Amino acid sequence: MSVREALSRAADRGLDLVEVSPTAVPPVCKILDFGKYKYQLNKKHAQKKTIDVKEVKVRPQVSEHDLGLKIRNINRFIEEGDKAKVVMYFRGREIVRPELGMKVFEKITQQLVGKFQIEQQPRLEGNHITMVVAPKA
Repeated sequence: MSVREALSRAADRGLDLVEVSPTAVPPVCKILDFGKYKYQLNKKHAQKKTIDVKEVKVRPQVSEHDLGLKIRNINRFIEEGDKAKVVMYFRGREIVRPELGMKVFEKITQQLVGKFQIEQQPRLEGNHITMVVAPKA
């Protein structure tokens, strides 16, 4: 129908003529309450979950029990849809043996369960090693 006819019908009902799909040929329009339409669009976009980055700190000489606890927390973060940043800080002369820290990161990746991907491989940066683990899309 013509634009004038659609506008007159919308005015008769006390509603608005809203262009829903401007790229379509011909463009698609609807007669509806524009305020309600905007509210529903905002509500739909607000439902998307933001991804947080949770940090887990470990040490090079971490005990098996503590490491298991940290791995459980990482798994929980991934299941909730968040990323987990694993950080290992070295104190004093521990930095001389970074390969001990890399072994701990190998244990962590072997014991992780579920659908995950390593977004950033373990990397030595100054006096700490970082690794980022994310849920698979």
